[in-house]
Amino acid sequence: MTNIRRGADGQIEAFKCRTCDQWHDGPVGYLGADAPDFVWHMSEEDREKHLTLTSDHCVLEQDERTDYLICATLEIPVIGRAQPLGFGVWTSLSEKNFERTNALWETPGRESEEPYFAWLCTRLPGYPDTMFLKTWVQTRPVGERPSVMAFEPTDHPLVAEQRDGITVDRLLEIVEAAFH
Repeated sequence: MTNIRRGADGQIEAFKCRTCDQWHDGPVGYLGADAPDFVWHMSEEDREKHLTLTSDHCVLEQDERTDYLICATLEIPVIGRAQPLGFGVWTSLSEKNFERTNALWETPGRESEEPYFAWLCTRLPGYPDTMFLKTWVQTRPVGERPSVMAFEPTDHPLVAEQRDGITVDRLLEIVEAAFH
């Protein structure tokens, strides 16, 4: 493709966007969300009053209800490329699983823990609505964010693409949607 510039290692260093017709620099491979989607719809006053947010954890206490979330990585294989497309996403866990995750956060061997059920709480660019898709969250070795596997509904494109992989062209389509 002439709309991609690759480095000596073959990785995409820049691409020409089909939406704005401009070149976008930087490695193409990871898109992160700084907070769960609902945070951006809260007033500053409500955030200060009801929200505890770090780069890894989020607790929302509001209306006699508490939501517990962790930041994790959802990866989609890219066909013909060693590096997957990664998304930094937020998932909502039960209080029990959130507490267990926190208790094991710095514990070597935590990756042997069974996966936790969670709800996806991040809208991903280039996909139909991904909010509240059912997922499994698997802890990984200390220092690595947990991984996320979407599993339902089975006809959602995210589920199929995470299972089957995407082309480089589809990767660029997703990144373009994130930029615009």
